[in-house]
Amino acid sequence: MFPPRGMGIPVEIAAVCGGDINTQLITEQSDRLVNRTASFRSGHASAVATLARFGSAATGDPLYDAGVQLGKLLRTSFLADYFTNPPSRHELRRVLNRGEDMNAMERLIYTGRIAPAKAKRPEEVQVVLGRWANRRQLIAPGLSRKIVPIRLEGINLRGVFLFPTERYAEKILPSRPIEKTPLAA
Repeated sequence: MFPPRGMGIPVEIAAVCGGDINTQLITEQSDRLVNRTASFRSGHASAVATLARFGSAATGDPLYDAGVQLGKLLRTSFLADYFTNPPSRHELRRVLNRGEDMNAMERLIYTGRIAPAKAKRPEEVQVVLGRWANRRQLIAPGLSRKIVPIRLEGINLRGVFLFPTERYAEKILPSRPIEKTPLAA
């Protein structure tokens, strides 16, 4: 880990700290860093082209060096939070385990190559939550982060079950009138 110069180091992480971060360089290059980030976020420059430009040959370029320092600062911030904040660590492990459960389920379901975007993306979840809100089916905000299948119980991985519900509808739902339709042979 790389704490900024002059910063106090918590006892819990002192053993893994070495070196420091030049925050002055980040400050000096902040406009260029924001400009570069905005360029590839807006689609004016590809991330691949940006990374190719700032490969190992770019060592010594102030923007490259500021990016390295910023990366170290962000990584240090994340690791310090992970090591010293048990609720954050618990949440991160929960999310990682959820992802691993999803991967295990996909490996069971799919034979062959797994598409990279099989999981629920945030925008898809927001659409579903929006539909529920329009129908006045609100769910607690804390539950919305748990909307993905993670367990395999009750999931049929080997085919489709068809049940002739028409035959048993009156017994299953006796208070609901059911239109009788001829069964297909």
